[in-house]
Amino acid sequence: MSFGLPSVKVKPEHETEIAGHEGSFGVPNPMVSGLSSTRNKLALAHPLEASEKKYHLNEEKMNMAMLRNIQGLHAPMKLSLERKFASKIGRLPFLPSSNLQHDVLTGRYLDIGFEDILNTPELREVAPQPHAFVERSLGIL
Repeated sequence: MSFGLPSVKVKPEHETEIAGHEGSFGVPNPMVSGLSSTRNKLALAHPLEASEKKYHLNEEKMNMAMLRNIQGLHAPMKLSLERKFASKIGRLPFLPSSNLQHDVLTGRYLDIGFEDILNTPELREVAPQPHAFVERSLGIL
């Protein structure tokens, strides 16, 4: 019984076929096609790479499906509307927002990642110009 839950198995997203300029050993020649284009033509480094890129999305889908099966259709709809409205709450364009309400609703306030430590507003080198930000958001500039 699946209960309408999304699949947990990893599914390949890209074709395993390699096309393009091939060198002497059947490997694309980076001198002809470039290093960045060679990486895109190759298959994923590991089968779990695609799954890890979409971890939060897959976890959210699974939680919503379980919530729908347990409490009914209204519960995931209400939660998704709350998340939508929480993501729209903001401040003036030049003031940083912590998005605490959205993080609490998604459960990400418990996780500590690189984005929490690096690139914080107080560590930025350039101070924003408030008038330019507001004029650009209004379409004046």
